[in-house]
Order: sequence, then C-alpha cells, then structure tokens
Amino acid sequence: MATGAVPTSFSTLKTWDSSLGFARSMDFVRVSDLRRTESARKRVSIIRNSNPGQDIAELQSASPGSPLLVPRQKYCESLNKTIRRKTSTVMVGNVAIGSEHPIRIQTMTTTDTKDVAGTVEQVMRIADKGADIVRITVQGKKEADACFEIKNSLVQKNYNIPLVADIHFAPTVALRVAECFDKIRVNPGNFADRRAQFEQLEYTEEDYQKELEHIEQVFTPLVEKCKKYGRAMRIGTNHGSLSDRIMSYYGDSPRGMVESAFEFARICRKLDFHNFVFSMKASNPVIMVQAYRLLVAEMYVQGWDYPLHLGVTEAGEGEDGRMKSAIGIGTLLQDGLGDTIRVSLTEPPEEEIDPCRKLANLGMRASELQKGVEPYEEKHRHYFDFQRRTGQLPVQKEGEEVDYRGVLHRDGSVLMSVSLDQLKTPELLYKSLAAKLVIGMPFKDLATVDSILLRELPPVDDADARLALKRLIDISMGVITPLSEQLTKPLPNAMVLVNLKELSTGAYKLLPQGTRLVVSVRGDEPYEELEILKGVDATMLLHELPNTEDKISRVHAARRLFEYLSDNSLNFPVIHHIQFPNGIHRDDLVIGAGSDAGALLVDGLGDGLLLEAPDKDFDFIRNTSFNLLQGCRMRNTKTEYVSCPSCGRTLFDLQEISAQIRERTSHLPGVSIAIMGCIVNGPGEMADADFGYVGGAPGKIDLYVGKTVVKRGIEMDHATNALIDLIKEHGRWVDPPAEE
Repeated sequence: MATGAVPTSFSTLKTWDSSLGFARSMDFVRVSDLRRTESARKRVSIIRNSNPGQDIAELQSASPGSPLLVPRQKYCESLNKTIRRKTSTVMVGNVAIGSEHPIRIQTMTTTDTKDVAGTVEQVMRIADKGADIVRITVQGKKEADACFEIKNSLVQKNYNIPLVADIHFAPTVALRVAECFDKIRVNPGNFADRRAQFEQLEYTEEDYQKELEHIEQVFTPLVEKCKKYGRAMRIGTNHGSLSDRIMSYYGDSPRGMVESAFEFARICRKLDFHNFVFSMKASNPVIMVQAYRLLVAEMYVQGWDYPLHLGVTEAGEGEDGRMKSAIGIGTLLQDGLGDTIRVSLTEPPEEEIDPCRKLANLGMRASELQKGVEPYEEKHRHYFDFQRRTGQLPVQKEGEEVDYRGVLHRDGSVLMSVSLDQLKTPELLYKSLAAKLVIGMPFKDLATVDSILLRELPPVDDADARLALKRLIDISMGVITPLSEQLTKPLPNAMVLVNLKELSTGAYKLLPQGTRLVVSVRGDEPYEELEILKGVDATMLLHELPNTEDKISRVHAARRLFEYLSDNSLNFPVIHHIQFPNGIHRDDLVIGAGSDAGALLVDGLGDGLLLEAPDKDFDFIRNTSFNLLQGCRMRNTKTEYVSCPSCGRTLFDLQEISAQIRERTSHLPGVSIAIMGCIVNGPGEMADADFGYVGGAPGKIDLYVGKTVVKRGIEMDHATNALIDLIKEHGRWVDPPAEE
C-alpha cells in the first residue's frame, strides 16, 4: 500500500516515493492515470493543509492497489465509541445547529411555492409535527416573490420556524430570497456551472483557474448578502448533479463531491463567512456514507469544524425509504457525525418527521451514553471505499448426507427464527420462507430464506414436524438449533448453535463427529475468550449482543470482532443477529436494523442477517431483511427504485405515479428505475438507475436509459406503458408470476 507524509505547507516538493512524483499544490490528493510523465511515473496532486496545528498530513491508498490517496487522519472523534464530532454553531433563524445542540430535524414542502396559502398550511402542519426547520423550493422570480408572503403570513400566525430556500441554477433568485428566508441551500454542481452533459473535458491549469474565478464572481454576491442579513447557508452537494468540470477532474465519485463543496466553502472563508453547513447526498447509501466520511477527514486535515446536514436523497417510500435512510444516516450518527437530518420519502412531508425524530434520538442517545467498546486497534476496515470481507462459504465435506452449500448465499444471507407452531402447517411455513411449492414440496427461489433458527426442536415422535424439517434440509436450507436441544432431541443433519462457554467446556464434543457448528459471539469478549475460535471449524458466526445492553454498542463490538478475525486470518462468515423487544414499532425495527446492521454492511462487514421480533409478522421480518441487504448493495431480490420525495418543482402527482409504476414493475429483480418529479438535479440523479421516468413539462414525461434521454414529451396517460415497452426493448422484462 502506498503511503507518505506531506508537510502541511510547501511550495514545491520534488519527490515523495520512488514511484510517485508531485504536481501542483492543491487542496486534495488524487492520483491521475490520464497522463504519464517522461519517467512513466504517475502524476499526483497534493493536499495543501491549511491547519497550522497539524505538522504532517499522512496519506495512504484507500485500499491495496487503489489510485485514491486519502488522509490517514481520523474521520470521526473515536473508532471505538460514539463521540459526537465537535463543530461550530450555525444559526438558522432562531435555531442553532451544531454539536452543542440537539440533532435538528427538517423536511421540505411539496406544494407549488406560488400557492402561498397552500404552502403556509403545509409549513404549519410540518411545524405542528415537531420539525425544527422547513425547506421550500424557489425556482424563479415569482416563487421568490411568494416567499415574502409566505414568511409574513407564518409570522402573523405565530409560526417562527426557520425557512430554507432550495436553489438550483438561479443565483439572482437566491439573492432575492435571501432578504426574507433564514437559510439558502446552494447546489455546487449547478449554481454557477451549467447542467452536466456528461462530457469528458480537458482543462489546462489556466482554464481551470478561470472556471474557479467565474464561480467566485457568481457566488460572492450571495455570500455578501447572507453576511449582511445574518442568513445561514447549506453547501449541499448531490452525487447526481456534479458538474462536467468536476467529473472530468475527479470522477463521478465521493472525491468529486467533496471538492465541489470545498470550492464554494473556500470562497465563503475568503469572505470571512462561516455560518454554513455541508451536505453530501446520494441515493446510494454506500456512496453517501463514503462521501461524508471523506468530507470530515478533509475537514480534520484543514482544521475546519462546520456542521453536517445528513440525508439519503431519493430514498423512496414506505419501508424501503426508511431503510435506505436508516442505513446512511444511522451509520454516520453512530460514528458521531451529523447535526441536522432529513429523511427524504415519497410521502407527504409530515410523514418524514417521525422517522427523522427516531434517527435523531438514536444518534443523541448513542453519543450521550458514548456507546462503544474498550479501545482496540483498527487496521482492516475501509472507510472511504467499499471492499466486502467475504466469509468462506460452506463447502461440502466427504461423508455428509446433505448439501450444506446452500445454507448461506454468496451475496448475503437471510436467516429467520421459526417456532414449533409454524411446523404444524408445513405448506404455510414453506410459503412464509418464500420457497416455491411444487405439488406441496418446497424448492428454493430467488428470495427464499437461506437458513432457519429453531430454538426448540419438535419431539422425536412428531413425525410430521420432523418430515417438514427434513424437506427443508433436503433443499439445502440450514436448520440451526441450540446444543441442549440437539443433545436431547437430535435432528439428523441439523447445525448446532453453541456459545464460547460451551466451546471452552468441551460440551459440544458430545455431538457426533462432523456435526456442523454455528458459534454465537458478542464481539466485546476478552481476546483470550475469542482464542478458542482458532481451533473450531465453524460454518458461521452469529454476532449477537442483547438489546438490554445500554453502554455497549453493537456496531463497535462487531467492528472489533471483525478486526480480531482479520488479525488472525479467520474467515468465518458472520451473520448479524439482532433480537428486538416485544412491542417494538415497525418503524423502530426498520430504523434499528438499518442503523445497526446497515452500519456494518456498508463497510463490507458481514455476510447476512438474522432479525428476530416475536410479535411481528413473519413476512414483514423476512422482507425487511432482504430490503436491508439490497439497500446495502448486496443481494438484489426485487426491483430497485430511485424515487424523489417531491417538491414544488414536481410536474406530476409523484406518490400516485410511483404507486402505479411499482404495481406493474416490482417483479423485476436486478432492474433499477428512477421516478423523478423533474430533472432539476440533472440526469446524473439516475446514475444508479437503468431506466428513468422523469417529468419534462406539465403533463409530459421523458424516458431515460441510464443518463440518456431516449423519448421526450410522452403524454402522462401513456407514459407507464411506454416505460414498460422500453424495459422490454432492452431485454430486461419478464412477465409477472401467475397468482397462486
């Protein structure tokens, strides 16, 4: 792995590493293979660290062989517990944002901003629900004029909730609305740059500097006005709307997102304006997490302490939207990052407040308790790029009567806890496990549960229940049962769940030789207790921490466990086993699973899930598990939707159209569809989508394949059929399964 140390202040530096040469001083480090010098060395650009308190900025490859150089410096306050990152305080009207204040929750109106009465009513409903801040889209002069009426009307009704203007492509509109609203959100990708055409541009040093001077010329009047009126600002980068200039130089990447925001931040700092926050939003939670971490790592190097606004953009609706948001936002909150959050859902904005509050409470509680584990050295986790640690999948052993190779899935496994009562109706059980039935016999399908946990075995003389289990084992579905059960009521070919104590006492040796073992671990045990794993042939580990633990963090305990496994070259698959208490709300379960397991899976740590909630619907738990794997970009078992939350720019009823499209296309695993109310952020918003359904004009829809528009101006009544025809044209359509 390439590493190096860069002085924090320098004008020129000739050499650093025998294989690397330095180019000009800038604010970031990147390695470019676009050109080679005469000596065939790679060209490197260097961070110039402006933090006078930091003598050396250490750099290393993001991963072995990666051309991306990242700061070795921390990206959060602590790697072993949740400590909230210290930030400055930014005032948005009468609401303070920063580490000395509660995590603020916010949302965005969906009304036409010119509809003053309708917008005021919606803002009041949002405020009554408990939001701290409301954002309103302001796309033109008429909308800006309406903002004065909106603000005055709310004040007359005794609603002093701070209002944020959402600005794209309209510097003059931003100047106007800064006179009445409390905060301006600017998108660095389109405030001064043209909409991205996804062209690879070549820049000389002089050309690039001229572009930066143009940005400063356009942006400076807004900064000066915000200073004059005491307004706040959000420099809000979107992964999908980076400019061609940034993408040509840094790629469509977290690095490009950070540099795009820093260009604007440097102008603010040059003008001595510091009342701003950053955001790094993406529809892909993995990209979003990487971008925020890289942003914070760079801020540590620079000595900056600006607050963070967290969000996963275009998350979608229902449990899917809540899950994606929990994965992205929950991960960062448990790292101590985040000062204000928005959960973007394709639902009425009031519906965003409750999941937003649940996440904020999760983050506040984790940081107040400083949940974590004892300090340990972390050397193997990748913070800035995704590299999955893949456990060794089961291989067939000589003499085994059944095939164990299917008890785990290479793309991520779903395990479920099954009760004795469910065994009384085998066909219903098979269906609830999402198995296909052929003449009453189960077969594995695309989204069938991989293994089950049976805490209590049926009596030895219960032939029907044991036959049902045998049929599951015969299709390579693992059946896991505790050691005590297997010793007293042995089930042929079951896998046996043991804990470290049962391993250390040798109790498991009472089992027949060759019995498959599943080992339950907490992750915070003394290393001496974990040593026994070195001598065990385990099919998988279940990482399980009781939900009664207040001070111990599941996320940090698991990270510690993975470090131990990597240090000792132990390649066991690890399943995240989370037991939820009785009576937990469905949203709390989704957000808890997304935050706890998702925070590990986005770092490539883990091979699957076992979620338990005894009083919750079995199908709900199974679907939540598969949704979590798909949200972490692991196992794809259904159509993926990138769906914007709607705002005043939206050109159709997004919730209604989204429901229509989902109803007709939800059976296409591996296909991703973007449903966008408008194209304000550019077609890059569909970077993760195969097909796009986008409002192009009132009553008209444009269809995209990837980032390319292929059909324009389709009447809305025919647009869903046209989308399906487009999917068929590209060979991605299959007919929905017949109803049983």
